[in-house]
Amino acid sequence: MRVIALWVCLLLSSVAMHATDNYGAYWQKANAAYKQKNYDSAAHYYEQIASAKPADYEVYYNLGNTYYKLNDIGKAVLNYQRGLQLNPSDKNLQDNLLLTQSRIAGRIVEIQDIFFVRWWKSVTAASAANTWATVTLILFLLLIGYAILNRLGKAPFPLPFQAKAGGWVLLTLFIVISFVAAMRKADSHIAVVMNNTNMLDKPGTGKSQNIPEGTTIHLTGNDVKGNWHEVTLPDGKTGWMLKTDFVEI
Repeated sequence: MRVIALWVCLLLSSVAMHATDNYGAYWQKANAAYKQKNYDSAAHYYEQIASAKPADYEVYYNLGNTYYKLNDIGKAVLNYQRGLQLNPSDKNLQDNLLLTQSRIAGRIVEIQDIFFVRWWKSVTAASAANTWATVTLILFLLLIGYAILNRLGKAPFPLPFQAKAGGWVLLTLFIVISFVAAMRKADSHIAVVMNNTNMLDKPGTGKSQNIPEGTTIHLTGNDVKGNWHEVTLPDGKTGWMLKTDFVEI
């Protein structure tokens, strides 16, 4: 049994090493193909890397650039958005996404919120949910820890009542922000339209609106009827679209 277990471990190790070797080789081949303007081959190798390392935002940045060169706007937007899901603050991804979206014919422009609404949405963004949860937990433990030590007469330093009250008020605010961010994260299902298509008022019927390739849409919860999914456009309009017309991120 030990011999079999050792053989299995060696086999798995060799597979892992082989995958790592392929990973590095694919990067070299993809980058070389891109430099040579052989974008089809570059896309192939970058896709292999994305399959092996789905949490690497840089490969999605490279894929977005490659599909942009191939004039495949839908896949370019899709990969920039995938990269931003992993690294929302990356300036290169943000800039290239905006550049690509500017090339969408008939682009549906996102409605701009009032400045304080934009600020609140930025603070409670889905990407910040884990950060706010961590900060809230740390502050809670600090306040509880100080309260226990103070009760036992072992507090390292005295705090005025205002500071204590302010700490608990701040904790309450952080809890609210964490909750809103967590809700946004749970409801942050976005997708990218891959081909020019139509959105209908109702599943399979009703007034239609043309939706251009590369449009980023929000999926409305679990509102699905057969092959149709309720979606929200960047301008806030809602309707129904075939699930085969978009790719969820």
